[in-house]
Amino acid sequence: MLENLSKTIESIAKIVVSEERKEVLNPLVEYIQNKVNTNEEIRLNFICTHNSRRSHLSQIWAQTMAFQFGIKNIFCYSGGTEATAMFPKVAETLVNQGFQIKRLSEEQNPVYAVKFDDNQHPIICFSKAYFDDFNPKSNYGAIMTCNNADEGCPMVFGAEARFPIKYDDPKAFDGTELMNEKYTERSLQIASEMHFVFSQIK
Repeated sequence: MLENLSKTIESIAKIVVSEERKEVLNPLVEYIQNKVNTNEEIRLNFICTHNSRRSHLSQIWAQTMAFQFGIKNIFCYSGGTEATAMFPKVAETLVNQGFQIKRLSEEQNPVYAVKFDDNQHPIICFSKAYFDDFNPKSNYGAIMTCNNADEGCPMVFGAEARFPIKYDDPKAFDGTELMNEKYTERSLQIASEMHFVFSQIK
């Protein structure tokens, strides 16, 4: 694990996840544990409306925490009900928390390579619909990270299980004095909950 990221994870490990949130997260824990028990590949697709903030944070932290806890054969994706772009503040927040991020393209919907470890393949991030060819077509768990996506996607095609694990949108604070604080707070909340999920896997 990258040194600065490792320090962030040490502090994340001390964040208390409430019993109420554990109840929300436990079905995902069971899904992952069942896959581990049967030696199957684990595919998680984190879905939000625009695939710009919460779904990317969730994808990146889930893949990182799986590595932290030595969970093999796990592949994390993200998507939206439509494609926009990964919001730049997301990348900035993650760099501040210890990730190395390289922007690979300059178009309106840039592609980013996100590294959590010197010797691991980077997580490739860009905004896309959840059913994009980059994402799995079947045998995956769909994690709905926002109300709009959960309500707007009564059917998530190809998903074998669906988990409503919703987060408040930091977008509400864009352009305000609280913007940096709220993006940091949301990232750490998602990180602490993914830390909890993968810490439960045996």
